[in-house]
Amino acid sequence: MSASHARRAAVTGIGVVAPNGTSTDAFWKATREGVSVIDPITREGCEGMPLRVAGQVRDFDPPSAIEERYLVQTDRFTHFAMAAADRALEEAGLGRADTDAAPFSVGVVTAAGSGGGEFGQRELQQLWGKGSRFVGPYQSIAWFYAASTGQISIRGGFKGPCGVIAADEAGGLDALAHAARGVRRGTDVIVAGATEAPLAPYSMVCQLGYEELSTVAEPDRAYRPFTSAACGFVPAEGGAMVVVEAEESARDRGAPVRALVAGHAATFTGASRWAESRQGLARAIQGALEEAGCAPEEIDVVFADALGVPEADRAEVLALADALGPHAGRVPVTAPKTGVGRGLAAAAVLDVAAAVLAMEQGVLPPTPNVFDVCHDLDLVTGRARVTETRTALVLSRGLMGSNSALVLRRGAADAS
Repeated sequence: MSASHARRAAVTGIGVVAPNGTSTDAFWKATREGVSVIDPITREGCEGMPLRVAGQVRDFDPPSAIEERYLVQTDRFTHFAMAAADRALEEAGLGRADTDAAPFSVGVVTAAGSGGGEFGQRELQQLWGKGSRFVGPYQSIAWFYAASTGQISIRGGFKGPCGVIAADEAGGLDALAHAARGVRRGTDVIVAGATEAPLAPYSMVCQLGYEELSTVAEPDRAYRPFTSAACGFVPAEGGAMVVVEAEESARDRGAPVRALVAGHAATFTGASRWAESRQGLARAIQGALEEAGCAPEEIDVVFADALGVPEADRAEVLALADALGPHAGRVPVTAPKTGVGRGLAAAAVLDVAAAVLAMEQGVLPPTPNVFDVCHDLDLVTGRARVTETRTALVLSRGLMGSNSALVLRRGAADAS
């Protein structure tokens, strides 16, 4: 038996801080019901910008979740990550006593696309407005995309393998795959995921250069992939962290094996080359299926990338046809992110969370705000669909050209 089969990577805990819920239960309830929370941006300093609506995390109170000494040296995207990591570890049944007993067996890997823009903007305003003596010592680290990995590991005392993935939006899936590989190679537990906070003024201005960004002001019309009215994507903040650990050790300690990270592959096709992303995404899907030992007809649901750009949507549909063959026209496809926005690297990790919950409960969440599908696609719209789900395929593409595919299998079904 190969090492990859002898030591399988299991998801045992999920922590969510999202626009539609700051707990896993609240997130899943809203996702399952197809609730859309995209609304006008109300963040200070963002008035009058062309970007009008987004998915905002409104009921998250950092001081109630994170100690003051960490709050002052971290940006909002890291606040999300630390809180989500805490909740994922709690769900996995891993307390501080467990991790303190074997600190070198616990690692962290995250991905981020926007970094700590709000913290960086505030400090640069101090620099130019008052002078260098008014810039805090944490400016050098809080804006950096690696900050979440560093702060989670320091705060938790985790001394195992740590890493940061830089693969734009696709980095969220790549981070989970990196964690799964680490577990297969011998690390007991890796906390993995992605969170984002791209709605500060500076971060928003940086995004305005993306032609794929939707500037439609009506929340229910701004992000409608796979329709004739597709006009781009709506950004979002928040994200999710998951605990990935060795299946055998999880079962030995009585932890819930929520899902298995069965297969992953990634490719690169270049920035905004959406027609070419067809081949790249198809190859990623094929590679993920191959690693998982999964036939196309075994896929029970696809969580789509769903960019909302006509050329990109068409390429994704064709990539599914190329990789899944005749099964592509029969497999249910969903994109719950249309109800919360596309949270850069965090979007696909929220899809992973939703996929795990969908497999557990036998319910496929719908695609909010989307009804008139103009592609040959069995898109779940309107309301959730009840169906047994054993295997899920999650897809992600980045604006800079990364493509990633991840295969998840239901944990309970693979207990043997």
